[in-house]
Amino acid sequence: MIVNRVGDVGFALGIATIFVTFKSVDYLTVFAMVPLVIDTKHSFLCFDVDSLTMISLLLLWGVLGKSAQLVLHIWLPDAMEGPTPVSALIHAATLVTAGVFLIIRCSIIFDNSNSLCFVVFIGSLTAFFASSVGLVQNDLKRVIAFSTCSQLGYMVFAAGLSQYSIAFFHLSNHALFKALLFLSAGCIIHGVCDEQDMRKMGGLIKFFPTSYTMILIGSLALIGTPFLTGFYSKDAILEIAIAKNNFFGNFAHFLGCSAAFCTSFYSFRLVFLTFINKTNVFKSYIPHMHDAPIRMVIPLMVLAFGAIFVGFFSRDLFIGLGTTFFGNSIMNNMHNFNLIDSEFLHPFLKNLPFLFTILGATFSLCLIHCFNISKTGVYNLKMSNAYRIVYTFLTQK
Repeated sequence: MIVNRVGDVGFALGIATIFVTFKSVDYLTVFAMVPLVIDTKHSFLCFDVDSLTMISLLLLWGVLGKSAQLVLHIWLPDAMEGPTPVSALIHAATLVTAGVFLIIRCSIIFDNSNSLCFVVFIGSLTAFFASSVGLVQNDLKRVIAFSTCSQLGYMVFAAGLSQYSIAFFHLSNHALFKALLFLSAGCIIHGVCDEQDMRKMGGLIKFFPTSYTMILIGSLALIGTPFLTGFYSKDAILEIAIAKNNFFGNFAHFLGCSAAFCTSFYSFRLVFLTFINKTNVFKSYIPHMHDAPIRMVIPLMVLAFGAIFVGFFSRDLFIGLGTTFFGNSIMNNMHNFNLIDSEFLHPFLKNLPFLFTILGATFSLCLIHCFNISKTGVYNLKMSNAYRIVYTFLTQK
């Protein structure tokens, strides 16, 4: 709550600056008047600052708190203490829409300001940072929480690249598979006598076949497996980034691909530690373990259907060329429009995120599952000084 109040300070200042500049806080009035104030200045701490840049940076300050971007992200893992259905609701709907939707809705203000490069910078760093911290988390829900933080980074830097429709597309797709992951995790935690530590699980596939299937579908959608929902929006974001052909586009693409590698690693790590590896469950838990009842499975099945098919069916509606779905609610400057450029990228660049995903899954297989590979070699690697330094650094967030 306190961290969010810090974000609200910037948000309130942004609203106040909008009122000072436009004499109104009505969307219609403010957006209509934006072209008239493009070159106006405000005095701020004895400096003359561009009005729209100042407004967008203050709104971004609010977004840092609401959508858990770097600097004000620290409340997110601690919010995992709440019940799992509440976590699912926050991470699929409230948390995501609060900040990212603000940037998307105020697209005309951000597009006419000089702050977009800063939005890209924050978003891409958050995407990579959160996914790297997720690599070493042991709490089942915290892994998924840092995954949300990472995906929010993707949405923010997509909006920073002035592709608001793609950011919104990823926002709606993400809601499906993230709610599926959280509710499935809730079924497992409920069935294992409220145990959340993945190191004390393992071998649960024979006790939780339904929950395993749902988590696998959610994880495959999350990492951007071709033809599942996450693939259509996540790859579109990374293609747009490289198609920008400037420093910030390349910066976002590099960190976005690195985050895709980490996402694949921790998603498969979660599956291996919880379901596939040898069991570590307390013996006293085993008689009480049970899969989700039908009334808990029905919403999971609805979300699983969405996680598989919705991206394919809604792609042209959200981000197809010439779609009128958003009407006038999203405004783009034409010099920021490069959706066509991203369609004609070299096939290698288009497939690069998928190669990183395959690499992450393979690493997870070797380090976590040790599938027919020399266990001595993996053990020596994990005991090495370099590995310990990296692990300690990431554990300390």
